Amino acid sequence: VYFGSFISKRGDIISGYRYVELALSLLDKVGAESAGEVICIATQVKVFVEPIQAALEHHDDGYAASMVAGDVSNALLNTMLKRGCMYVAGVKLQTMREEYDKFERLAKENNQSKSILLVQVQQVQRDVLRLIGSDEEVTIPEEEKLIASNSSVLKSFFFRNAHISFMFRSYDDAKEYVSKFYECR
Repeated sequence: VYFGSFISKRGDIISGYRYVELALSLLDKVGAESAGEVICIATQVKVFVEPIQAALEHHDDGYAASMVAGDVSNALLNTMLKRGCMYVAGVKLQTMREEYDKFERLAKENNQSKSILLVQVQQVQRDVLRLIGSDEEVTIPEEEKLIASNSSVLKSFFFRNAHISFMFRSYDDAKEYVSKFYECR
């Protein structure tokens, strides 16, 4: 599955997809200990070939497999990626709000309240709340430190803010966030 993901990232999505499908077909033969991780990575390739709505179900399978194996980290990763797919797939915003609340509870129950995953989910949750029209604030005590210490989370932060600024026609803010996004290394 990693090889398929790598090939896809290099631009050959169809070949990468074939390796991903092979990896998924081998799960029955090799055991399910790493199934959550394999499904998670496979789904990130599959969304470029299959309808994104199908990814929602794949991530549910990855979550279930991870929990059976006691792999909370990959269960949370599958859950986080599903939430991101829901946003892009056009799931109703109120449904997404409820799903984000469930994710936050799951993360806190498993001592992941300072996780980078939670910070990334919170960024999308803020967009959802703004689009709903809610004034509710979503904060994590360690968020600023986590954003500052991880360049990919920082880029995601700028991208999300540029997107929501554009959605609300705050073009100057969107332009500023896009500039900051491209300045990140």
